[in-house]
Amino acid sequence: MHLGALFIASHVLASGSVREIARHFRLSPSTVSTATRQLEIELAMKLTERSSGELATLIASGRVLEGLTPIRTAVGELGQLAGHEGATGEIFETWAARVPIKIVAIERFLEVADQGSINRAARRLRLGQPQLSLQLANLEKFLGRRLFERQAQGSVLTEEGRRAYQIFMTISQAWNDLKSAADERYRRAARSLRIGSIIPTGSESWVARCLGLLVSEWNARRSNNAISLVSMTADDLREALKSGRIDVAILDSVFGLESFRHRELLQTDMVVIAPPQSTETTVADLVAGHAICMPSPRTGLGHAAMAFSDERASNRRFRSRDITAADSLPVIVDLVANHGYVSFLGRVSAMPIADKVRIVDLDEHLTMSYHVAFNHRKAAADASMMIIEAVARMTSEPAAQTFRQPADGDRESAA
Repeated sequence: MHLGALFIASHVLASGSVREIARHFRLSPSTVSTATRQLEIELAMKLTERSSGELATLIASGRVLEGLTPIRTAVGELGQLAGHEGATGEIFETWAARVPIKIVAIERFLEVADQGSINRAARRLRLGQPQLSLQLANLEKFLGRRLFERQAQGSVLTEEGRRAYQIFMTISQAWNDLKSAADERYRRAARSLRIGSIIPTGSESWVARCLGLLVSEWNARRSNNAISLVSMTADDLREALKSGRIDVAILDSVFGLESFRHRELLQTDMVVIAPPQSTETTVADLVAGHAICMPSPRTGLGHAAMAFSDERASNRRFRSRDITAADSLPVIVDLVANHGYVSFLGRVSAMPIADKVRIVDLDEHLTMSYHVAFNHRKAAADASMMIIEAVARMTSEPAAQTFRQPADGDRESAA
């Protein structure tokens, strides 16, 4: 990373506009975007994102911008050393955006100054002495100042070299502070165990209770791996597990996850949830008389429910009002409880919200299964076993007659 790119990126974070900074510095938008991406890569964090064609700065960008402030100030002082006395205004900023001095060159300059010898510094840096001498010569050429006096006993800083030393020390310290924070974030992320689950109906649902038990017991065991939880749709869970963004997934279908280990957590029967004030007594009448909301047909629940509802009433009055991809169970529950829709859930998910909706049995038994799928990490396997144990304890409770634990012969798969 070189100082010009840092100067550009800091202005992007401050203004929130690539094109504005490109015009101001007389650079191409691609050059400005590249500088910002380089900073994100160096710090291992996302600072900006595109939203409706516009650049949006994220919360983390504020802290990074604050950390870059000493570097921007130091670049101004460097401009004065290089002969830009005003060190302000468009002319200076155009120069600053093109400063080719790399952070690594700054570190090597500081090492030579501290050692008082190019040879000693080269040995410590494990570089060839000619290579290090050339880098120092290029630095002096760019600044138009002689930074070292070569003497028999070594290299001594000139007056301009001492000024450069203070400026470069400020830049080095500020950059190392930013990098050390990034390194710590990376270490935390590497240790973190990322667990994804289907979106629970609410805090009272079996999914929420299961994850609560997991976190409590995981932390009680003082595991070296911190747990990070996220809820998303079953389709997104599969993609996140495949891409490595999560390590463990709790979902209602393991379709497409043949390359991952997975276990069936529990089985339950599917029911209809209807508005509390509804009076229809059969599934066919409920489906015919109400609009339907359900998860995406790409999920196990959505696929089964869509096929079942289509078979029961193919010429419904409310077909034009259907929502068949509301991949948020809290939204589905609200549509049923407050807006006259009907939907389908596993009984295990419906029972905790029985005070909000009316539960109607299907006229035929239709079994649903929930699964835990996980990758090769030992921590992922450990967490999955704890999830299985948590569900086993929940199914053994007196009130847990709404779902059953898989029999001993049920499968565990690993490809």
